Amino acid sequence: MQTDDSIHRPLFARVYERFVAAREGEEIRERRERLLGGLIGRVLEVGAGTGVTFPLYPKTVTEVIALEPEPRLRRSAEEAARRASLSISVKAGLVQRLPEPDQSFDAVVVSLVLCSVGDQAEALAEIRRVVRPRGELRFFEHVISRNRAKAAVQRALQATIFPRIAGGCHPARDTAAAIRRAGFAIEDCERLGPAPKQPPFPFLLGRAVR
Repeated sequence: MQTDDSIHRPLFARVYERFVAAREGEEIRERRERLLGGLIGRVLEVGAGTGVTFPLYPKTVTEVIALEPEPRLRRSAEEAARRASLSISVKAGLVQRLPEPDQSFDAVVVSLVLCSVGDQAEALAEIRRVVRPRGELRFFEHVISRNRAKAAVQRALQATIFPRIAGGCHPARDTAAAIRRAGFAIEDCERLGPAPKQPPFPFLLGRAVR
């Protein structure tokens, strides 16, 4: 079942809450802290999941609008927002149709979102629309490996079962190239190895400017 601003994946949401979000560990937490470090002003977080990032936002952020299309995950995010030390509003919403005005945010944060959307170009065009000029896109995403054998495994998983069991995740995408094509200039970008207790895929962590 799907509405204009929701995606209903109850089985995936239960598995994600119990076995992924609850077991991220210190390494993923440290990467998320780096993702959010130095942010200022008004921020849009797309695909907030259970709200695991909410305690990590710096005090220089004045407001967070957090979008999560899956109802079960959104309820968890709403609980996390109530415990947060800054103003966080959790809403239903899809990255392909962001329910926000043009140039209304100082930054947009995506964490394991661009690997899961159906059309990266469409999603990035919407993100670019809502970011002010010289505003930032912060990204933490699965990315295709530079090792040929590992990349072949990622492509095989992407073409078969993995998107169906992992909430649409496509682990073999070249997300940095997609961000550049969308009209962002990548100013910082780091490739990171797989993390403990997570799928065995590398990550991309960085910052781009509109």
